[in-house]
Amino acid sequence: MKFAALDEARDFLAANPDIDMIELFILDANGVPRGKLLHREELLAVYASGRPLPSTILGLTLNGDDVENSGLVWDVGDIDCRAYPLAGSLVRLPWRQIPTATVQVSMHPQEGMPASIADPRHLLIKVIDGLKAEGYHPVMACELEFYLLDAKRDSNGRPQPALDADGGRPRSTQVYGLRELEQIEPFLADLYAACKLQGIPARTAISEYAPGQVEITLEHGDALEAMDQAVRYKRLVKAVAHQHGMQATFMAKPFDHLAGTGMHMHVSIADAAGRNLFASEDPAGTPLLRQAVGGMLTSLLDSLLLFCPNANSYRRFQANSYAPLAPTWGVDNRTVSLRVPGGPANSRHIEHRICGADANPYLAAAAILAGVHRGLREQLDPGDPVQGNGYAQATELLPTDWLTSLIALEQSAWARDALGREFLGVYLAVKRAEYRQFMAEVGEQDWRWYLTQA
Repeated sequence: MKFAALDEARDFLAANPDIDMIELFILDANGVPRGKLLHREELLAVYASGRPLPSTILGLTLNGDDVENSGLVWDVGDIDCRAYPLAGSLVRLPWRQIPTATVQVSMHPQEGMPASIADPRHLLIKVIDGLKAEGYHPVMACELEFYLLDAKRDSNGRPQPALDADGGRPRSTQVYGLRELEQIEPFLADLYAACKLQGIPARTAISEYAPGQVEITLEHGDALEAMDQAVRYKRLVKAVAHQHGMQATFMAKPFDHLAGTGMHMHVSIADAAGRNLFASEDPAGTPLLRQAVGGMLTSLLDSLLLFCPNANSYRRFQANSYAPLAPTWGVDNRTVSLRVPGGPANSRHIEHRICGADANPYLAAAAILAGVHRGLREQLDPGDPVQGNGYAQATELLPTDWLTSLIALEQSAWARDALGREFLGVYLAVKRAEYRQFMAEVGEQDWRWYLTQA
């Protein structure tokens, strides 16, 4: 675990004399940033000796509730655990009224105990280190979809697409539409500027399959660095949207009749010199690529909860929706779960198309790479790639409910070995608590279905 040097903070403060406040955050297992707002004069101490955070901060539900059987509450007296800054994460927040910077922290492996066992970034590092120990260096990138919504709800109290630059509200799906991107140009301009300021390589923007739905790709690179960038990018999107009077959401399925939002994860393996071990003139890649696909497919059910972590996540899975339904793979085929895109031989990689945009990038990447490692170790054969309509040819379907995925992860001996019994103990306790809370809540859909008919 590498943390930032004290000189990084000194140099930043010298170059930014107007900064008054520092937003310190850590990402929990649900991908929710949690932390504190510090004053300028507190920053150097954080770099020198860390910052104490309560053990419960990494054992909370999505709604911020303690989970008593996580082992991070009463069992340890909600002990303080020390977190330290990550190198390169100290940057300005250009949209704040008070001059403010932000810094991401992670739990120290020893001083951060017991919370460090639940730090999702630690899990990804563990999986990456396991691959590197055998000469494999993972390279990854994210494509994240999101909706831009109006800050105000409609007359029925429901979310609605944001107004465009002409004051109208997009109603139709114009996938790849250029006018749709022009209509959000002020937002995109500020988003790209903020990404540049924070060193986040945001690239191609696409109008997606629903009104107000956008996708922006991030550049590929070292797997850990790529996921750090994805985490910070999601925060940027939400903050810049808020600045423009909109709400950005990465909810997997915000509308029943419109497309869901996904997080496509691109992965390849390089050697120590940076050469792509999947590179091949064959569109299906090298035998090593096929083994990686085999490992991901074999591990798919066991790790599905990490790709689709919430009840709403499973509403994405509908036939002919470009959200995959089966453990399948193919070459340049968007109807399968694992796609090998076309392109030059040296760009050969796998596109993992299962994750919802609501997934924690660290945990999703850890599960993907653990599956890759399994395939390489066991030399797993994925079978022939699917050609044509993968939906029509599927013989085995993924579960489309939260509880089945939760139980699959609980019962997986492979997951306990690959991801660690201690991490899974906390994560599954949190997810069990969320499941109970979700199922106990009675709301509008229940009344609509059962109030008069039951």
